[in-house]
Parts: sequence; structure tokens; C-alpha cells
Amino acid sequence: MTERNISPPVLEIVGISKRFGDNLANNDISMSLGKGEIVALLGENGAGKTTLMSILFGHYVPDAGHILVDGAELPPGRPRAAIGAGVGMVHQHFSLAANLTVLENVMTGTEKLWKPGSGTVAARRKLLGIAERFGLKVDPDARLGDLSVGEQQRVEILKALYNDARILILDEPTAVLTNIEAERLFATLKDMARQGLSLIFISHKLDEVMAAADRIVVLRGGRMVAERKAAETDKAELAELMVGRRVTRPVREASMPGAVVLEARDVGLRIGGVERLKNVGFTLREGEVLGIIGVSGNGQAPLARILSGTLARTSGELLLYGAPVGDLGVAEVVGTGIGRIPEDRNGEGAIGEMAIWENAVLERLAVYARNGIVDRKAGMAFADRIIAQFDVRGGTAASRTRLLSGGNMQKLILGRNLIARPRILIAAQPARGLDEGAVAAVHARILDARKAGTAVLLISEDLDEVISLADRIQAIVGGRLSPPVEADHADARRLGLMMSGDWSHAKEGAHAS
Repeated sequence: MTERNISPPVLEIVGISKRFGDNLANNDISMSLGKGEIVALLGENGAGKTTLMSILFGHYVPDAGHILVDGAELPPGRPRAAIGAGVGMVHQHFSLAANLTVLENVMTGTEKLWKPGSGTVAARRKLLGIAERFGLKVDPDARLGDLSVGEQQRVEILKALYNDARILILDEPTAVLTNIEAERLFATLKDMARQGLSLIFISHKLDEVMAAADRIVVLRGGRMVAERKAAETDKAELAELMVGRRVTRPVREASMPGAVVLEARDVGLRIGGVERLKNVGFTLREGEVLGIIGVSGNGQAPLARILSGTLARTSGELLLYGAPVGDLGVAEVVGTGIGRIPEDRNGEGAIGEMAIWENAVLERLAVYARNGIVDRKAGMAFADRIIAQFDVRGGTAASRTRLLSGGNMQKLILGRNLIARPRILIAAQPARGLDEGAVAAVHARILDARKAGTAVLLISEDLDEVISLADRIQAIVGGRLSPPVEADHADARRLGLMMSGDWSHAKEGAHAS
């Protein structure tokens, strides 16, 4: 990447420290951002990246230090002041209203209350123009609550870009985008940087960090531990700097799957007159990983919800351990030995205001409660096991779950499921938002569960993840599932064609069901 002449800095972060109880999230961090520069912020889950950016945007007040924009000190704890200074932020955890349309969400906060009427026509035109420019398809009239997580993330990105920020902070902006969408986004952001926009983005994807950033800042344990020019480092060094040790991904070993434990036959789903799933069929066996790959919004989210007990199918049949079953609720799903890792960890995976130990036992009250009273001591002990075994950082068993970073919240959800040794695991985007070290650990846990006989249904938008973990793979397109292919016969090109709807070669090497 061509190095830009970056001087003077448009943003200076000076000696920022922030503590939450016993957790020192940021410890004397200083960094700068130049005009037209793209800086990537790397670090393990809980390293302090999101906290630092939240201080910059005014969501948190630092305990020490200050921030300068164009040489002027930014008032702490005032998001409107940050916006007024030209700072925009794409949040990792959505800050959108589920009951409003896409257009209404984008317009919220952009008009003065006394202004008669609304500039809906102009706003729609501007939104569609931005969406087309970035290759982020969006329906302005869609209700946000009806969109998939991936589509909601697109709205977050569009809302930030709509407000014409000069300094843009992006917290995991491509976590739910396809590779093509991510490439388009970063191509546009790099073009905007050449025109003077300054960007900081948090990412766990080392490929995009190396491709998009001019400079890379690494945090570990709340401290800034390294700073590198992208042209003078590589992925191996960055991964080691992030976690403090060499990182290697686990390798899937050959195995012989057992009996079919879950089967779908012609499963369909219709919502508001729209078919979301159409004649979906698959079989899942003991000791195997079945991967479902697809672009966000193609039906994988409602499929996971049906299998997890939070959505009722419209048609078709499900067989569990060989017997047909009706629509199961969450308690029944958990009671039958199914573990659930939902795509939306905030909306369906955990309750932020509850303590970590309460979220740990939330789906297993039958085990941890007697006569309607939860055994706090046993629940705390269970949470401590999860924290220790799954390296959940950012709090104790008694801490509020909302204080965890997104990645550590994901590890909490993974831990409470895998420690229980489920017979079936429905894993939707299990490594989304995790750092390189955590991804390797999560993948190892999933393969360990497979080896112990757990049947894993892996729903992911990450080609590398599916290829490395799955024994068989099916693509989901427009609510339909392709025939399965053996992972040993799959590569990125073939799966990419399947994700686009070309199933002409999908049956080659298919596993007989």
C-alpha cells in the first residue's frame, strides 16, 4: 500500500485510562490518526479496543487522559460533541430501533425537532445512493426487526456513512458481510481516505487488516503493546502480538459418523406472506459437523431459530433421534440435549443486565433451581468453570454481562453449552467477532465435541471456517438448501458458486443420506 503523507494529526488520543470495577480496560493509551489515514486496532477480546473507541465517541468518560480533534480538546462523555466535531461510529452492538424502518433509523437524529415535515424524499435518495455506492443492498421501507443480523449491520454502516463524518470509527464493520461485500466496503473506504477521510477500524480479520490499513495498533491487556506499518509486518507477527504467543488453528481429523440424530424434511417458513425457507432438508449424524454456508439474509437465521426453539416452522417435518417432533420451545430443546449458540448473542444469547452467573444457568434452571429458587452458590461455581475453561475476560461471575466485550460474551455462551456436553449443537456464527486466538480455541472445542460424539450443525458465512470444520457442506440460497458435498471435495471457488445458486456440481461427492 502506498504510504500517505499524514501530518498534522486530525485525532490525538493522549494517556487514556479507564477502569470498570477491578477491570482496568484501558491503561495509559496514546495514539494518533492523520488526515487520510486508515488505522487498524487489533487485540484479543477484552483487550480494551471497544472501550477506547467508546471513550473517543463520548459513550464513556475516561478516568485519565484526553482527546484532541484538530488540536481542540473534545469534551468527554458527550456523543453529540463528538458528532459535531466530525466523528462518526459504527457500533459493534447495534444502536438501532427494531420497530422503525431502515430509512427512519438512518434519519433518526439528523433532523431538528422543530422542522416542519421531514425530508423523507431527499433522505431516501441519499440513502439509496450510498447503498448503491458501497454495494450494501438495503430496502429503505423494511422494518429493522424483520432483518437478519447481517442486514442490520449494513444499516449501522449506512447510518454512519449517511452522517458525513470526517473521522469514522468502525467496530468490526465486516463481521457479518460476505468477502465480496467487505472488499467493496474497504475499496470505498480507501477511496474516501484518499479524499481526506480518516478511519479507525477494529477487526479480527488479519487479511483485511493487512489489505486495508496503513498502520496497525495492537492492544493487549488494556495496554498498547505494538504499532506497525502494514507494509512492514505480516499476519503471523500480528497474531502473536495480539495474544502473546504463537497461534495455530486445529485440524479436523477423519472420523466415522454415527446414527442420524436430527433430520429436516421439506421444512418451510412463511412470514408476512414471504417464504423465508422452502423445502429445506438435511440429515445430521452423531460425531459429524454439517456446515451450512450462505450470504447473510438467505434463510440461515430463521432456520437456526426453528432448530433452537424460538420460531415455529410453517410446514415440513423434523425428526429428533428418529422420532417426529412438533414445535419445541427453548426449555424443551435444551431438555432434549440440544445446545444453542444463537447468531444474535445480545438479543437471544444473553441478557446484559443480568450477572454472568445468571446468564450461565439461564437455560438450565431445572438443574440449578429448586422450588423456584436458584442455587446461587452452584450457579456461581458453574460460571467460574466457564470463565476459567473458556478464558472469559472482563469480569467475575457476579459482574454484569453487559460489561463483557462481544467476543467474551460469545465465549460465555459457548462455554455454558459445551460444558454441558450436548448431544446436538446448533452453532450459528460461533466465532463471529472473536480474535485469532479465541477462534482457534473455539474451533478446537467444536472439534473436541465432534470427537466425543456431538452432532454439530455449523451455520456460518466464513468459508474458511466451514471448510476447516465441516465434514459435509450445504449452501443456503433464497431459503433453499443445496445437496450436500463432502468437505474433502470442496474449496472456496466451488462453495462460492454454490452460494451464488450454481448447484450443478453440488451432488458430486455428496454423502448418501
